[in-house]
Amino acid sequence: MRRWRFGGVVSRTVQRSGLMVSVLGAVAGGLAIAGITWWGLWHFLGAKAETPNQLDLSRISLAVAAGIGGAVALVVAYRKQRDAERGRFAEVFGAAAGQLGDPDVAVRIAGVYAMAGVADEFSARWRRQQCVDVLCGYLRLPYAPEEGASHLVSKSQRIEDNGTAVERVYTYRQNDRQVRDTIVRVIAEHLRPSAETRWCDCDFDFTDAVFENADFRYTVFAGRNTRFTNAMFLSGRIVTFEKARFLGKRVTFRGAIFRSAAIFDHAEFAHTEVGRADRATTGVTFSEATFGGGGSFEGAEFRGARTAFDRTTFAGERTSFANAVFAGESTSFERGVFDGERITFTGAEFTGARVTFADARFCTDSSSFDCARLGAPIRWRNGRTQEVSFARTEYHGTVSFADTVFAGRKVVFAGGDFFGDISFRRAAFDARDISFDRPKAWVGVHFDWDDSPTAKPSHISPTPWPPVPAESASELAS
Repeated sequence: MRRWRFGGVVSRTVQRSGLMVSVLGAVAGGLAIAGITWWGLWHFLGAKAETPNQLDLSRISLAVAAGIGGAVALVVAYRKQRDAERGRFAEVFGAAAGQLGDPDVAVRIAGVYAMAGVADEFSARWRRQQCVDVLCGYLRLPYAPEEGASHLVSKSQRIEDNGTAVERVYTYRQNDRQVRDTIVRVIAEHLRPSAETRWCDCDFDFTDAVFENADFRYTVFAGRNTRFTNAMFLSGRIVTFEKARFLGKRVTFRGAIFRSAAIFDHAEFAHTEVGRADRATTGVTFSEATFGGGGSFEGAEFRGARTAFDRTTFAGERTSFANAVFAGESTSFERGVFDGERITFTGAEFTGARVTFADARFCTDSSSFDCARLGAPIRWRNGRTQEVSFARTEYHGTVSFADTVFAGRKVVFAGGDFFGDISFRRAAFDARDISFDRPKAWVGVHFDWDDSPTAKPSHISPTPWPPVPAESASELAS
């Protein structure tokens, strides 16, 4: 109790000190303004031509005193209003947070709406962010989906430990699925352009969160950081970010697991401009994510500094990047695993400075880059695209690059493992330098000049054609 009183005394002392400083500042400011005004009148308006009498000086003194008094009154009123606002925020915020921690599911749902109401009422960015952090924090709490709709609050389990019976009691939040679904729905509604009060400029941290229903269609994430790191999207539920816009500096789905088909059709990833020092940490990343139920990024746009799908696994029945636009400075699918039945990049455009699929594995029944554009055309002496790399990539099953355009300065297929039915029919090789040197295997690969190897363009290596696998070349050399 003494500590609390001491803390309260210190707090009140600090507040009074702050108020005193503000009042003194207002008085000093008033005197300064009065002095400047007097000086201006004296020098520029001819006040020095006639000596003011005692009545004039009294009037001026009263006017200055009134002005200073008014300034002091405004300062005091402003501080009182600010302190009252702080007190009200602490009161309503604490009440809403208390409801979120209640054992009763109905009270927790009411707490979700209460916290959203606090965020709507207080427009100051840091206060709204604090409310959003609490809602996101609830989603990051440990959650057992199989118990999500249970009315139980605890469950006991009896086990044997070294011959001794031990009873363990597990505590659950009753019917927590309803609360979590409400949080996701409330957040999504406040991120849509139709919302009366929008939270788009806030940061959202869903690290390790478990989503059963994730309907983020038409939402706008414009905060500096949007994190879905290691988030899990469960199977059998809605997972859609259709036409969502991610405009912040850092957007990450690193390590996320999508057990249902994930829909990102016509989504936009286009962060604001950043300086050179921030480019290494700026951009969108799905690195090490797993799309177990397939995914769809049809018509999606990726712009900005960096787009990363490194070591990402695409499984499921179908994964599509058809007509997607990759215009970021760097786009990477390095060491990506394309599994399942079908993967398509049909009509996709890769126009950044560097594009890489190095060490990737295409193991689907059907993989298609038909009519895609890999690399931007060369402009003057410098190419917009410096390199497109498929170095050491594995191709199995049916893989088609039919009608694909390869542009830029350099395209690398060196060290590739070609084993299946791989077609480059009608492909346009417009890049300056294109290499298929030293493949690991060369089986089932088709080009337009197969019947006449001398018709191969001179900027495509190796020569002579076709390429000899690296192991065979070393055997011939020995």
